[in-house]
Amino acid sequence: MRILKLFYILLLTILFISCNNNRAVQIWTDRPEFAIYAEYFNTTQNQYKVSVRYIEFPGAELGRTGDSPDIVIASWLKNSAMGATFRSLDNLFGAKKISRNIFYPRLLANGRINRTQYLLPVSFNIPALVFSRDREHELSNHFTIDFEEIKRLSSSFNIQTRGAYTRMGFSPLWSDSFLLTAAVLSGASFREPAPLHGREAAREPLRYPLEWDSDALESSMIFINNWTNEINTSNQMEEDFTFKYFVEPPERLIRGGRILFSYMESSDLFTLSEDRKSHLDFRWIMEQDRIPVKEDYVYLGIPKRAKSQRAARAFIQWFFRIDSQRSLLEYFRVNRLNENIFGICGGFSSLNLVTEQIYPLFYPELLGRMPPSEHFTFPNVLPGNWITLKERVVLPYLHERARSESVIDVIPLERRLSDWLRLNR
Repeated sequence: MRILKLFYILLLTILFISCNNNRAVQIWTDRPEFAIYAEYFNTTQNQYKVSVRYIEFPGAELGRTGDSPDIVIASWLKNSAMGATFRSLDNLFGAKKISRNIFYPRLLANGRINRTQYLLPVSFNIPALVFSRDREHELSNHFTIDFEEIKRLSSSFNIQTRGAYTRMGFSPLWSDSFLLTAAVLSGASFREPAPLHGREAAREPLRYPLEWDSDALESSMIFINNWTNEINTSNQMEEDFTFKYFVEPPERLIRGGRILFSYMESSDLFTLSEDRKSHLDFRWIMEQDRIPVKEDYVYLGIPKRAKSQRAARAFIQWFFRIDSQRSLLEYFRVNRLNENIFGICGGFSSLNLVTEQIYPLFYPELLGRMPPSEHFTFPNVLPGNWITLKERVVLPYLHERARSESVIDVIPLERRLSDWLRLNR
């Protein structure tokens, strides 16, 4: 009898531990704000407990360690291996669950492979040009602006005195991120190479981790060079102006009438202080009916080795409720956390009603200002180390090429990439 009683106690202990483990959720993420989201969720119920671990590149970490979280939330999750890495999320949809209709359709579709949903979109950002509110009447469109209009308005704004610019509307050279946006809209098509198998893989063991359309990339840089020479005389004139006046932040130069436009991404625009943005207006950058979604958009997935799947699904279903996201936005505003973090997870929410109807309650400038989602164009699948490649290889190349009259005057992007790979194996 005593042995039987000990057996029951042992069995109950195992069941208790197992139950607790099934109720505990661990999130790996590169978004620190999810620690606050998790804590907020923990206070709304007592059935599950969510903890968060910050990892710089969670998707890459999954392949390097035996550990596995229950949820991964990060940029750079979408790649050719996501079907082998993450579980299907199709069972999250249905009556009394998550409706597919609450998402921006193209964002949701971007997380599918062959009709199976492996990733759910969380947030995204788009590029904008900001300018002084008192010049709003000069623009032709209430929502967007294209390159030709930027050039036209900049040209009429420019003033030279004694061979030097004292006012300059806009220079593409002021922002390397703008150069990348121009390259993307020109079809440069940066992307992760398709995986090789068998003999193909053996023949190319040192294959580049990044591909692009060389002709389109070069075309975009020629376009930038022509822009500089046509509107601002030369890149030296632009550089002289920048050196002399950009000791102040762009929004102050706009207010003082020194420049007309400045490039910003939505996550930066809407975390400006009220004093800094009170005099600003903005337009989304759109070229040929395309608004580029920035490549660091955030997705969520459940790894195949996740242990607490039921608890993970409970958190996900809570997070993708419209009332939950509104409560999070309100919590961030009350605690003044929205001064550093824009919206949901640093961007526009993937839930269209949240972005289009609830965001304007917290960001009044957005009232009636979100463009139709059919204009959004998404990046290709990018390698997991894209952010490193971008900062150390791609942007330095664009920075130099945009300031050179000829491609032969700069180190080719292919060579820069091979040099970086050789030094970082």
